This record gives sequence, structure tokens and C-alpha cells, in this order.
Amino acid sequence: MGGSFRIARIAEIDIKIHVTFFLILILGAFQWSNITHSTAGAFFGVGLMLLLFVCVTLHELGHSLVARAFGIQVREITLLPLGGVAIMAKNPDKPLHELLIAAAGPLVNVVIAGVLIAVLGADVRTSLLDAQGLIPDATSTSFSTLLFWLLAANISLVVFNLIPAFPLDGGRMLRALLAMLLGFPRATRIATGIGQIIAVAIGVYGIINSQYLLVLTAVFIFFGASQENTAARSKTVLITQKIGDTYNKYALTLQIGDRVSHVTDYILTSYQPDFAVLQGTRLLGVVTREEVLRALALRTEDAFVTEIMQREVLHMQRNLSLDDARTAMESADVRIAAVYDDGNYLGLVSLEDIHEAFAVLTFMQMRKNRAARTGEDDGAVVL
Repeated sequence: MGGSFRIARIAEIDIKIHVTFFLILILGAFQWSNITHSTAGAFFGVGLMLLLFVCVTLHELGHSLVARAFGIQVREITLLPLGGVAIMAKNPDKPLHELLIAAAGPLVNVVIAGVLIAVLGADVRTSLLDAQGLIPDATSTSFSTLLFWLLAANISLVVFNLIPAFPLDGGRMLRALLAMLLGFPRATRIATGIGQIIAVAIGVYGIINSQYLLVLTAVFIFFGASQENTAARSKTVLITQKIGDTYNKYALTLQIGDRVSHVTDYILTSYQPDFAVLQGTRLLGVVTREEVLRALALRTEDAFVTEIMQREVLHMQRNLSLDDARTAMESADVRIAAVYDDGNYLGLVSLEDIHEAFAVLTFMQMRKNRAARTGEDDGAVVL
């Protein structure tokens, strides 16, 4: 995620903090300095927020470790002011896997809350029986207040995350349960629709009660649900087409002795941004428009393309679906891949090519659906 930096690596998963994360530390310091009217209170507030996000990190690690047990790569965990997010290479393919992955996060907070209750012991029962609320003295900066505050925070995390609204854990659990009966596409439409309705309700409540953090949370839920619905529709379309049917079969290529000036002519006279460098029919590397522009800016000589090309290129077989190809490219953090038929190089494909294929396939599907409704011949052609 852009604007993030790594602070730790746990179980081979990068733990990152987004630059906006520090806003929550400032908020904690401000609130507790107002409560206690002291600098010590400000430091106490920062400490509470840091401990809270330790719990959030453990929550996300719960998701991540279960996901890895099902063979899903987890790229990183990023901490944001509103919580954390585990960035996975793909969504689970089986509803049961998604259900267990989604449930793992809140379960971690249940365990943390259980440990805190055991440590606090009788103090918890006394606090509840006295009807003082969960935190007996909300203005104290004592160790007991810290433990009570963390207990309340973990209980809140469980309750909040179990709201059946995408992209919260409750929304994912709802989608998984629905998918067992209806399949992922329809389950996603229903779950994300419910999530957006809940988001609107939360937002209206927040506006009426001047709780603007709640309004921001509602916006996050609403657009998160929309994004998930779009991703699901994209997957439904892209799994229908193989990458061997969409790579550029008429691409301009370079040979081992070509120079940068030769690529510049291609760029000026075509829309092609990436060029395969071949030795006969064997792929040696790839030259991109960005690398050509960099060479023109930094080099005075007319360099050989082999001096500026990318030598490591992701290989993919032609029978791979566009959705699997996109997932593999995003997981490897590359935008270009080489398409092969067994050991024979066929051509290049980029993420932009896949996005364009998605747009074309979507309109073809719309045309087919319209023709089916009207009983007309859609005259569609296969890519």
C-alpha cells in the first residue's frame, strides 16, 4: 500500500504503518491530555493507542496465518488510523476457507479479552455489578485503567468486526455462508448490498449525533463494499477467458543487436509500450517505454537494448485464466508477463491488457444478455 513503511516482520509477513497512522496517536494524546490536564495523560493516551494497535496487529495475524494454512499468500499487514488490513494475494476460492479466515481475526480478540478478564479477576465482576461501566475510573492513568480500557477495546473490536457489512469480517462471514448455497457471485452482490445499507444507516446516525469518526467509518464500509463487488464481477468475467487468447499476437519485437534509437522509432509510430527482446525465437528480456525514456534522459550514447532491458520476466502458460494471470502478476508485483505454450514463447501481456480485455468482455456479455432477452442474434465474436 502506498505511503506505508515496514516496522517489523512476523512469520514472514511484513508489518507496515501507513503515514496517516500517526493521526490516531495524536488523537489519543489530545483526548487523554484533556481528561487528565497533564503531559503524563498525553503519553498515557499514546501508550493506549499503541497497545490497541498491537491487538489490531494480532487480529490481522489471525486472518493471515489461517489464510496461509489454506495456501493463500499474505503480502503484508498495514496499520491505518481506522484499523488494520491484511493484504492477500487473492480471495479464498472455497466458502468454508473464507469463513474460517474471517472468523480468525475476531477470535484472536476474544482470546485477548479472556486473558485480560483472567488478569483483572474480581475487579471485572465488581465493575459490572456496581453499574459503573466496564472501566471503573475512566480518568485515571493507572495500570488497572489501562487493562480495563484494553478489555473494552477488544470487546468493541469483536462486536464491530462482526457487523454483517462488507468489508468487515462479519460481511465476509455472511458472504461465505451465502456462497455455500448461492455461489460467490450472487453471495457477493447480496452481502455487499447489505453492507452498503448498513453503512448508510451508520453514516446517518453519525451525522445526527455529530460522531464524525463514525461517519468516516461508514464511508469506508460503503466504498469497501462497492470495491469488493466490482472485484467479484471482474473475477466472474476474467475466469471465462484464457491468457493465450488475449496477448498481443501482432506485437513489434526487438532483436539482440537493436539500439535504443530503434525502440524510440517504434514508440513514436505505434501505441505499443512494451517490447520483447528476442534472440531468434527465445525471449531474453523486456524493454518498457519508461526504461527507454530513462535511457534517453541519462545516457548520451545510443545504447543497445540489452543494456536497459528487464532480464527477469514472469512466465505464464497460455491456458491460464485472465483472473489467475492477474492474481499472479499482482502477487509478483509486476505489470508485464511472458506467455508461453509449454516451452515456446508466444508474446507479452500486461495488466493494462487484462483490464482492457475485462472491459471488452463485459460489453460482450451485456450484448449477449440483451440479445437473449430480445431473442436476437448477438453476432458476437470470440476474442
